[in-house]
Amino acid sequence: MPFFCLFAVFFAFFSLFPFFFPFPLAFLSGFVYNTQVMKTWLAFWYGIFKNNPTFRLVLGLCPTLAVTTSLENALGMGLAATFVLVCSNVIVSALRRVIPAAVHIPCYIVIIATFVTATDLLMQAYLPDLSASLGIFIPLIVVNCVILGRAEAFASKNGVVDSFADGLGSGIGFTLALALVASVREVVGAGTLTVWGDIAVKGVNPGPVTLAILPAGGFIALGLLLALINRLGEWNARRHGAPAPLPVNLDCRHCTMCPNGK
Repeated sequence: MPFFCLFAVFFAFFSLFPFFFPFPLAFLSGFVYNTQVMKTWLAFWYGIFKNNPTFRLVLGLCPTLAVTTSLENALGMGLAATFVLVCSNVIVSALRRVIPAAVHIPCYIVIIATFVTATDLLMQAYLPDLSASLGIFIPLIVVNCVILGRAEAFASKNGVVDSFADGLGSGIGFTLALALVASVREVVGAGTLTVWGDIAVKGVNPGPVTLAILPAGGFIALGLLLALINRLGEWNARRHGAPAPLPVNLDCRHCTMCPNGK
């Protein structure tokens, strides 16, 4: 009987608590909401800057070097990869409790390949010139380590909303990196800047250097941009009184995409 009375008192207290003390509950719910929003925002922001696939994680270099001979190609590849990245992240996150752990990598590849096939067919139907220009590199998005890496490292461990934000941020960061490399190579190598179709700026460089749009020029441009961004990061850290960031060690133990990385 005493136990029942105690239980009734507690039940009545917690039932009436929201009516007599609404402000603590509102504060608590607002704190939880703001924390979730901040987590989602950081997932989006880190994908663009702190964990930029090209300039910070140094991933996806095959399309970075191959399709950045013009800004149009870079934007097309970046938007296609962003679409696949966002869709695959959302599906992997939604099915993360259903996919068996023993076959999760093949399942991820099947999901990614589905969206890549849809993207390839849509580009062939509505953007045939761009599809022909990008060629085999659209189907090769299936094995792009950026997309599989985000599915494995983030989407399989987080909710749908956060995975959507992470995929969108990483896709935008990848697109911006491709656009930057392509802009430098096209301006230096061809003297033009082709944004999309007939939208182009000509005569930017009166003395183009053809080496910039050749394969060797891709390595040179990417190396110089990586050095510049690392230098800017070092300068920014010292300006805020923080130690200069160490160079990225390109091995599995130091991969920032994995929570086990150091």
